[in-house]
Amino acid sequence: MRISIDKDRCIGAGQCALTAPKVFTQDDDGFSELLPGYEESLDGATVKEAARVCPVQAITLG
Repeated sequence: MRISIDKDRCIGAGQCALTAPKVFTQDDDGFSELLPGYEESLDGATVKEAARVCPVQAITLG
């Protein structure tokens, strides 16, 4: 699964990190980023839910 985060759209709400904490985190500025090695913890259903709850739809899955 390919995960993309639109850094221009992200507002740092943190819903992705709360929903899928093994995949997403927040950088020093509070914006979403992928954790290193997230592929090992990838749960498709949880990542889909994280993308769905993003208030600005900054996460796309492919």
